[in-house]
Amino acid sequence: MMPSSFSVFRAGISFVMMCIFYTSAVDSPELSPQTFFSTLQPGKATLVYFCQAESPRTSMFLEELNEAAKPLQDYGISVAKVNCVTEETSRYCGSEKDLIKAYLFRGNIPLREFPTDTLFDVDAIVAHVLFALLFNEVKYITTLGDLQNIENALKGKRNIAFSYVRAIGTPEHRAVMEAAFVYGTTYQFVLTTEIAVLESIGPEDIEYPHLYFFYCKQVLDLTQPCRRILMKQSLTTLNIHRFIKTMEAPLLTEVAGDPTQVSTVHLQLGLPLVFIVGQQATYEADRTTAEWVAWRLLGKAGVLLLLRDSLEVDIPHDTNVIIRRAEEDTQVEFLALSHIDLIVFHLESTMNVEEMVKYEDMAELNIEIQDDEVEETVYRDRKRQLPLELTLELTEETFHATVIASDSIVLFYAGWQAVSMAFLQSYIDVAIKLKGTSTMLLARVNCADWSHVCTEQNVTEFPVVKMYKEGQNPVSYTGMLGTEDLLKFIQLNRISCPVNIMSVQEAEEYLNGELYKDLISYSSMSVLGLFSPTMTRAKEEFTEAGSYLKGYVTTGIYSEEDVLRLSSKYTVTLPALLLARHKEGKIESIPLVNVHVHDIVQIITNASLETFPEITVENLPTYLRLQKPLLILFSDGGIDLQHEKTILRLARKKYLDSVTPCWLNLKKTPVGRGVLQAYFGTLPPLPLLVVVNLHSGGHVFAFPSDQAVTKQNLLLWLKKLEAGLESPIKVLPAQEWKPPLPAYDFLSMMDAAASEHLARKVPECIKETDMHESDKEQPDDKSAITEESIGTSKMKHSSRSSWLEEIKKPLRHDNQEL
Repeated sequence: MMPSSFSVFRAGISFVMMCIFYTSAVDSPELSPQTFFSTLQPGKATLVYFCQAESPRTSMFLEELNEAAKPLQDYGISVAKVNCVTEETSRYCGSEKDLIKAYLFRGNIPLREFPTDTLFDVDAIVAHVLFALLFNEVKYITTLGDLQNIENALKGKRNIAFSYVRAIGTPEHRAVMEAAFVYGTTYQFVLTTEIAVLESIGPEDIEYPHLYFFYCKQVLDLTQPCRRILMKQSLTTLNIHRFIKTMEAPLLTEVAGDPTQVSTVHLQLGLPLVFIVGQQATYEADRTTAEWVAWRLLGKAGVLLLLRDSLEVDIPHDTNVIIRRAEEDTQVEFLALSHIDLIVFHLESTMNVEEMVKYEDMAELNIEIQDDEVEETVYRDRKRQLPLELTLELTEETFHATVIASDSIVLFYAGWQAVSMAFLQSYIDVAIKLKGTSTMLLARVNCADWSHVCTEQNVTEFPVVKMYKEGQNPVSYTGMLGTEDLLKFIQLNRISCPVNIMSVQEAEEYLNGELYKDLISYSSMSVLGLFSPTMTRAKEEFTEAGSYLKGYVTTGIYSEEDVLRLSSKYTVTLPALLLARHKEGKIESIPLVNVHVHDIVQIITNASLETFPEITVENLPTYLRLQKPLLILFSDGGIDLQHEKTILRLARKKYLDSVTPCWLNLKKTPVGRGVLQAYFGTLPPLPLLVVVNLHSGGHVFAFPSDQAVTKQNLLLWLKKLEAGLESPIKVLPAQEWKPPLPAYDFLSMMDAAASEHLARKVPECIKETDMHESDKEQPDDKSAITEESIGTSKMKHSSRSSWLEEIKKPLRHDNQEL
């Protein structure tokens, strides 16, 4: 198909509905093959499905195809269902495998065939069909070289709309295809599903779909790159349309009238206007400033240059920026900003705050919004078929025989519960990653069908994951409900707890990461306990701590006669710990003097924390439990290498032991903008260093913005804080955090779980080599089951329970927001 042919097709959209089924707005009869082919018109596109008798297997697809008929009609594409009857023959009504495909025709010429499982919903149907018809207007690429070749070829000719989507057939892919249908003759659309291509373009968060606009048409020097503008909004048809319209608008407009009366395409699209107030005497400098601001706000606001000399209305004398919002009855803002960066920061911060207020208002109306979002996700994906065959479905009859016969991971879930169904997708992802590589059987029990099994296994909430190994009590997974965390837990449980090291050479291989190379990606630190053969009690304490950390940290133990060779080499007295940090290539030694299980767990856990971590919503409680003020570097993207080097150097030399140094990426964790808004009232220029003392008074201190972040300046500032010579910029209010409903009181649940857990003794670990020699009787005694699982059944999203009391204090009693 040549581009011109599709342009004719697009310009002359006329629709002929070939066949509609179920409850369509157009009542047309189903067609036979002969009738269908006789009604095809030259140049018209038709998506057709040939079927025989309807079956449950096809009903879901037909339902989605029926719903897709209307949006496809808007693009001049007809939809048909053809009955394959015995009296008539057609090669499309042949074997059974032909009946699980849909076909796209241009006139009577077949263009593409689609397996029906790729057309799983309306978005997928529309996206696939438009993608096929626009294959000359949308270039699909797989490498950065492909993108660079297209970019070089179009310099001085056309602009580019480049997008990344996670998969073909997603809602974002449909939105891009619909935009290409409208704008494909004006701009070159380029599409990729390869995340490596996106990674090479910019530092933005690559987890989500992206769309960039490349300004190539105005690049006349072929050695110069095209300027790239990222669309910040989500990829929807409306957002892409608004974004492209702003890209088409003039970069900068000069006006001479009343700002309250000026209207541009930006205002019509719901975007604010930013007026840079200048004067004739400084026209060139003012225009340069306005253009710089316009590039920074491109796609977010319209920028105009307003010369004070031409105004017929008075504005405050010190005003140099005027902002007019798109909302009606909104007053114009007259601002005096001392730095051009503040123009961008002010507009972006207020826009983010408005979005947060909208969300908070919604939350006030419906306190169940979190569950609703989970349910919405499950509902959206309800017809996407998961490869459930990768996990074994257990019943009351098969459960005990299965877990006795093999080491098993079992997911207990409820088919009617949204959280269970959402986590089921992550569980299947784990099964996909482990396919063909693991001896562990992944199974599942739907408690809605087999409630007796779940009651017997003391499953009182959903979802719950338990690991069953021969000769051991079942172990409940208490980490985050996500693919990566569960995968880590499973992989690290492949080895014993702790590993029994048998020689000095094996100990060195263990510390160097050679003994378990395939596990380094799951545990960046290996812990080795050193004990003399007579230190029985100390070895028991360490073994219990190691079993408690199993699935989260790799631990080993060495207590042979020549253990002094290792203690001498690493200059430590026995008993001791050796901590091997594989990423840094360092081994740290820690003596164990009068320590017990809880102390060993605490030492290992603290040691596993990063020196200068990126703070996220998920890991914040882990660092809050250290009970230290947070030294946070706020960044609008990646971290500055010089700042990172300075803080890491100070931390490793123990200069920052009184605080917890960390950094927060506002692009990856947008809630940070609201945090800074609470501290400063408006978003300040970034990067910015802040000390927040959540555990004593709630004081917030900001590093002086006129000073460089150097070793000397930072140490001097921290000493002033300790001496009480600095005034806080904010004192966070002392107010207790309470759950919206009793059922949301997760802290109380965690407390109860912790007390139950600490009351029981962790079962001793069984050496892997001895597992098959142990008693093969399944530990299904109810008392044993209850003892094992009560302490963990309500801790699906928490850290390990022995630290819960420490985590609880900063979360509940310090009563401040970060």
